[in-house]
Amino acid sequence: MEPETRAFQPPAMAEESGMFMVPQTVGSVLCCKCGIPMAPNAANMCIKCLRSEIDITEGLQKHVIIVHCPECETYLQPPKTRIKAQLESKELLTFCVKRLKNLNQVRLIHAEFIWTEPHSKRIKVKLRIQKEVLNGAILEQAYIVEFVQQEHMCESCSRVQANPDQWVACVQLRQHVPHRRTFFYLEQLILRHDAAACAIKIKQMDQGIDFFFAKRSHGLKFVDFIGKVTPTRSRDDKQLVSHDTKSNNYNYKFTFSVEICPICREDLVCLPSKVSVSLGNLGPLVICTKVSNSIALLDPFTLRHCFLDAGQYWRSSFKALLSSRQLVEYIVLDVEIVSSEVNVGGSKYVLADAQVARVSDFGKNDTIFNIRTHLGHLLNPGDHALGYDLYAANSNDMELEKYRGFVLPEAILVKKSYEEKQQRKRGKPRSWKLKSLNMEVDDSKGRADPGKMNTEYEAFLRDLEENPEMRFNISLYRNKEYQPSEMASITDGDDLPTVPLEELLADLDLSEEDGDDSMKE
Repeated sequence: MEPETRAFQPPAMAEESGMFMVPQTVGSVLCCKCGIPMAPNAANMCIKCLRSEIDITEGLQKHVIIVHCPECETYLQPPKTRIKAQLESKELLTFCVKRLKNLNQVRLIHAEFIWTEPHSKRIKVKLRIQKEVLNGAILEQAYIVEFVQQEHMCESCSRVQANPDQWVACVQLRQHVPHRRTFFYLEQLILRHDAAACAIKIKQMDQGIDFFFAKRSHGLKFVDFIGKVTPTRSRDDKQLVSHDTKSNNYNYKFTFSVEICPICREDLVCLPSKVSVSLGNLGPLVICTKVSNSIALLDPFTLRHCFLDAGQYWRSSFKALLSSRQLVEYIVLDVEIVSSEVNVGGSKYVLADAQVARVSDFGKNDTIFNIRTHLGHLLNPGDHALGYDLYAANSNDMELEKYRGFVLPEAILVKKSYEEKQQRKRGKPRSWKLKSLNMEVDDSKGRADPGKMNTEYEAFLRDLEENPEMRFNISLYRNKEYQPSEMASITDGDDLPTVPLEELLADLDLSEEDGDDSMKE
């Protein structure tokens, strides 16, 4: 006969079915030290007596000295490693915990900072640990470790403080053009990629910027970065500073001369005949639409385009026929579309025949120009545009004279103008701002005109608002002082280009004092 089997029923179900259940009570024992009732454990002692008898923090460090460099804000991890960390950051907490000895004897459960005054040079960390004690009982305890911060400059910072001119490598960036638009954009690229983090000094020169480094490898790395974002050519030289004949040690100073191509965005270029033939008879008049590690050239009459890398340009270098400082404002009288929309290098263009007149001629004469432009998708009758006035320009370009029979157009439009609408917002703060490098200004050749610098910087900020491609590679930050008003948004109009709020980054201030980078609005 098979034995009878019963299914197990939970207590709740058993009570509902009316079955009798024996109440279960938790047994208790008396503590062997103080005699109070307690739940049984492996040590037969209550928590208070167990903590009074055993201290699991015995042998662990509670006071540690750490070395901090006040100049570069780094901490020394023996023997020679330097770690950069902000106060109350994850990196600093990891560094502090790793500095503790004998911590592998216990189990670390939790670690956190305890707030202290920043000028007290004390960092307190609260640790919670566990350890197995008598007869397998596990005891948990929290204690505080105090880290005393000793200020001691690192080797590189002490050299700089002893002699600020004690550099090993100098990178001299130069561009032979009458404006600084390229350096404004290059400055933002350097900040975005933190390319000048190892520079001990940055100096603004007349036609460029000098970067000073403590190691030759840092200078080489910076030259490679510049070559990846702009078409450049460079040469290097070295000068013997000192040498030791006994140990055969030589100390050199290295100088890297980096020249950026003088072709900038929106420049009008007359291609040399050899270059034009090599590019499939492009041009000869072309517009530079973009400058990165290559130069993008566009024929505004046929929408043909090409890209020149640094090697192709420097083999047969050429200069701009007219630069952006020579742009003239026109008003569009009529536009007639000639071709459909064409995508050229990520930008859209439409060929159109337009009737334009110079704004300066209004009320003086009735001169009207019939031209062909590549901005048919942007221009409407009544709009303003900026272009090059070849009708009144006096160009003495040798390459242009070689093209016999070539008829110069009366005007070439480059971009749509928002000058009339931007005058309403002149003097008002923007909703965004840019960071800038901490640079010294060279006064050996006289102080630069601040009015000219502000005008060029304002033109650079307008270019950022009008061109989303330029904003793609740089970081824009929200301006906390900006307060939008409803009246301003109504009077400014919707056609004025602005920077969307989605593209702005929050500017994180970890201290009340300004850091190495200042702000420009």
